[in-house]
Amino acid sequence: MTLADQDPASALLGGREIRALADALDIRPTKRMGQNFVTDPNTVRRIVTSARLQENDVVLEVGPGLGSLTLALLPYARSVVAVELDAVLAAQLPVTVEERLPSFADRLVVIHDDAMRITELPVPPTALVANLPYNVAVPVVLHLLERFPSLESVLVMVQKEVADRLAAGPGSRTYGVPSVKARWYCSVEAAGNVGTSVFWPVPHVDSGLVRMTRHAPPSSKAGRELTFATIDAAFSQRRKTLRSALAALAGSPGAAEAALRAAGVDPGLRGEQLDVEAFARIADALSDALPRDSA
Repeated sequence: MTLADQDPASALLGGREIRALADALDIRPTKRMGQNFVTDPNTVRRIVTSARLQENDVVLEVGPGLGSLTLALLPYARSVVAVELDAVLAAQLPVTVEERLPSFADRLVVIHDDAMRITELPVPPTALVANLPYNVAVPVVLHLLERFPSLESVLVMVQKEVADRLAAGPGSRTYGVPSVKARWYCSVEAAGNVGTSVFWPVPHVDSGLVRMTRHAPPSSKAGRELTFATIDAAFSQRRKTLRSALAALAGSPGAAEAALRAAGVDPGLRGEQLDVEAFARIADALSDALPRDSA
């Protein structure tokens, strides 16, 4: 039995191990891929703790990189499905786990693919836990929540600005499209900040943890697609009132005002003042007003 088998914490990667592994693979983190590897074991332990995993969870990890977070997740979940876009990293991850945490190696499944193209997985995931590339964080989270209704919880580390937007509530300066759309699927809360020193290379901005818990979507006969179109239109021109911002979607300012009043929303408000339930009501009112296909 290895030391890692006795104490999984001893298998975690530190800065020295991360750089040695990168050198052995002849790779360097690239900005294009959004690669910033976590080099601090305490940070990955904190992420796992914040994720509040259950022993039967199937964890979906996006962008595992060199395996810092993967090694921390494996002892706390039934399995970890790691989706990695980089072919070299995808091939190396099982090797790293087998070497450093052999007693948990059978819990790992690696998929070499783009998370934005994933439409099915070998087993339905119940938790998304990931250190997400800054440039694709919101689209990835929304795509996975839509595609995998089995996801009951999310704990992601993202750029601090993105974390603030996701966690913001109505009326906040940072409240916007990501804030509202995330709440279609989940309750959302900030779960702490992460400084730059725990990454290699060191990013220019701090990171933040965001926790999400799945709930039923708002009651809406119009559905997600029209509700999301309404959200996009409302925030496309933040300084305009909803009457003006929704005019193109509704067909005219007058039609937008009629739909807003039918939804019980003041046409003089702006998008950042509404919660997701209000947007669902507006979408329903717009749906009622749109011409129906005679067929």
